[in-house]
Amino acid sequence: MDEAVWNRTVFSINRERVFAADLAREFFNRVLHLAEWKRFVSDEHFSVDGSLIEARAGHKSFQKTDGSGPGRGSSRNADLDFSGEPRSNDTHQSTTDRESRLFKKGEFTEAKLRYMTHALSENPNGLVVDVETTEATGHAERQAAIIMTDSTVRKGGATIGAERGYDVEDFIDQLDRRSLKAQVARKKTGSAVDGKTARGKGYLISLLKRKRIEECFGWMKTIGGLRKTRHIRLQRVAGQTLLTFAAYNLVRLMNLLAAETLAELPTG
Repeated sequence: MDEAVWNRTVFSINRERVFAADLAREFFNRVLHLAEWKRFVSDEHFSVDGSLIEARAGHKSFQKTDGSGPGRGSSRNADLDFSGEPRSNDTHQSTTDRESRLFKKGEFTEAKLRYMTHALSENPNGLVVDVETTEATGHAERQAAIIMTDSTVRKGGATIGAERGYDVEDFIDQLDRRSLKAQVARKKTGSAVDGKTARGKGYLISLLKRKRIEECFGWMKTIGGLRKTRHIRLQRVAGQTLLTFAAYNLVRLMNLLAAETLAELPTG
């Protein structure tokens, strides 16, 4: 970290290697080890969430896989009319980024070609302890949450906070089978979270602390520049996401260390 910055030509030559998911994961883990060494990482209380990343591909590239329809064989940036044409991931695919998927998260939001990134953070200091990047699907958030808890949360009885989108019986059951406490925001009707859990003091604290993970995603999209990816293909997007969250953890570490130093200074 203290050595001179390498020449940009060296970076360009090693671009593929730098953004490979394996190397990015190694860098992310080493940053996390620094936080663990300073005892800033909790092993008892966590939050999980997911967010959409816009793919580097436009609507014009989303064309029928059978070769029919507007767009095939046309000149670059030609005027195309998709009005009245049903478009879905089952029948269409982006010619620019074949691994991106047309997806929208809310009923009244715009459908775009996207990926989805997921993070698991520890609650006391808001450090990100695990990251997964997947195709954008309706089940990806809960599936990624289980993958991250399996690889990262090792203490039985740990709490997992999440938003209402995770309030699904199968997800709650999977956490229960792993001896983890699901502290998920309840739906207004048909919630899988039992009333006893919702009345507990720890449940309220977990929901309040969960908001810190939203700050992670806010930083990722504004400061980290990941509102829209610069790369094509899932592996590259995953590498970029890991490096971005590693940078977020470094910023958090700097602030935590500064606060710790100030607390140790003599008063008066």
